[in-house]
Amino acid sequence: MNKKVYLLALVAFVVGTVELIIGGILDLVADDLGITLGQAGLLITIFSLVFGVASPILLTATARFDRKKLMLITLVIFFFGNMLAYLSPNYATIMLARVLTAASGSLLVVLAVTIASAIVTKEYRGRAIGTIFMGISGSLVLGVPIGLTIGNSFGWRAPFLLISVLSMLSFVAVWFSLGNIAPKPVISLKEQLRTLKDKKIFSAQLTSFLFLTGHLALYAYLTPFLKSEMGMNGTWVSIVYFIFGVAAVMGGGVGGFLSDKFGSERSILGIILVFAVAIFTIPHVTFSLPLFLMVMVIWSALSWAVTPAQQNYLISSAPETSDIQQSLNNSALHFGIAFGSSIGGIVIEQSSVIHNATVGGFFVLVALATAYFSITRGRQTYEQEAMQQ
Repeated sequence: MNKKVYLLALVAFVVGTVELIIGGILDLVADDLGITLGQAGLLITIFSLVFGVASPILLTATARFDRKKLMLITLVIFFFGNMLAYLSPNYATIMLARVLTAASGSLLVVLAVTIASAIVTKEYRGRAIGTIFMGISGSLVLGVPIGLTIGNSFGWRAPFLLISVLSMLSFVAVWFSLGNIAPKPVISLKEQLRTLKDKKIFSAQLTSFLFLTGHLALYAYLTPFLKSEMGMNGTWVSIVYFIFGVAAVMGGGVGGFLSDKFGSERSILGIILVFAVAIFTIPHVTFSLPLFLMVMVIWSALSWAVTPAQQNYLISSAPETSDIQQSLNNSALHFGIAFGSSIGGIVIEQSSVIHNATVGGFFVLVALATAYFSITRGRQTYEQEAMQQ
């Protein structure tokens, strides 16, 4: 496989770190800027919301640009967005910084995937795309704990400075390593959205949205949960995030194995059901660290285990529009992150963080219902849909 794919995975790693790091330092941001935890949580909401909206729009708008040049320009914007976060004197400024980094970051991830698939031979294409997403999952295992450690030691702004430096290093590496890459035709937004008229597909995408909503209602506020309910300090919080990240990445492999062995449909239903049990259990095991960690590992692993099963289900349900469904699923996931972090912020503002898990669990149960609805529907092909227009 072309070694340049690993460079693109590094870009994805940096973007993934930016998206996830803020959740671990919410309390530090809130204290420094004089805002509530719920307001700080909106920094996650706005990032994911912009990420989900911007990805298909920017990809379509920049369809005619050379891929390498576009990535370089986007890296510069991403750099300035992170520097703005580092220097931000108030809440409004860091909110603007999150919008800039989300929009540019969403395009960087899409570009990394498309460039990776373009610079390898056909037999390595799947592995190349998988490597890019390993960069994102790697940010969960390494980027977030490292960022938390730096944030606790040098202040919440320090991780954004580190990410700015990594962005410039990525710029230099892309400049010297990649050649010019011609763009490929991109399907219009109208054509992409038209595929959602199929109830089977729409409910499947809705399942991803609801599942991530439930997950982020707690995960976005895991740091205040660990500090208030478990009495953990910054060091222990970093350790827990590292354990969570390792379990999540392993969960991705477990999800793929279950999908291959038992089929994507049964895997999706089983994973969501056990995940619901785990998230409902979390508030009741805070009295014991070992027991809490056991439940948390299950919660973490299944949060990523559902993704390969869901993607496999979408591909098998709509093979003629599989690329479109993957793009839309990426948006659905980020909309879920945005909505979940927003819901979690409301809960923590109105009551206590101890209730975030329970509220999130109810969204997961609704996701289980929409998954069952999707699986029991017949499928309508893209060609059948077109004939009805």
